[in-house]
Amino acid sequence: MDIALFSPSSLFADAEEVSVDEEVTDVHQSFVERRHQFPGMELVIREFSFHQLNANLLWPGTFAFAEWLVQHHSWIEGRRCLELGSGTGALAIFLKKSFNLDITTSDYDDQEIEENIAHNCQANGIKPVLPHVKHSWGETFPSAEPDWDLIIASDILLYVKQYPNLIKSLSFLLKSYKSKDDKAIPSVGNDQSSGMCMGLAVPAFLMSWRRRIGKEDESLFFTGCENAGLEVKHIGSRVYCIKPRENMVSTTGSIDD
Repeated sequence: MDIALFSPSSLFADAEEVSVDEEVTDVHQSFVERRHQFPGMELVIREFSFHQLNANLLWPGTFAFAEWLVQHHSWIEGRRCLELGSGTGALAIFLKKSFNLDITTSDYDDQEIEENIAHNCQANGIKPVLPHVKHSWGETFPSAEPDWDLIIASDILLYVKQYPNLIKSLSFLLKSYKSKDDKAIPSVGNDQSSGMCMGLAVPAFLMSWRRRIGKEDESLFFTGCENAGLEVKHIGSRVYCIKPRENMVSTTGSIDD
């Protein structure tokens, strides 16, 4: 079995070890299929050898976030979830297989990304494939009344110039949330001894950010969120919970607000 010429871990000098047991590649093809170890399971994920929108690889932060979500599974079970910057779809596939999570993938308005996520769903026994939303940050969102009560993302802060567009889309999704059913959602509480949130607001954005950029650049995103009327809280292990400030959620709204 040939060994892939490239591994995501080579991009991160101080990153966590990437759980890759086997790698198969053909330098004449535009993609690489790798076997990745996630908590309790192995997934076969096809990754582009190159993609102009950087949606080609599985980054180390995905594995750390997957482990964190397993440890805090009660926070996500029963939620209706949208993943931003899904890339290969690996994290969403893992969450679907592990918790039967109602999850939708999303990424740039790019057909190759959608088709590759569908391929990875089928390769890992997810049929029908996960629903997918094509959305380039900052542009009008396809749904005028988003009903995802949980939004997640991993390692999406690489491009500083995209922060205003990301914040614009995120603000719309959180502030324009409108539930389409009456299902029970775990209530929000606080552990006063640890200072950690014992549940999640409805709606909420959970983001894992493991990659390293300048602290000044990184702070631009969090400051931008706060200036947009969002509350940012670090809840441990470089996982952040972002939600609308009190009384900021509306039943109507537009991405242009």
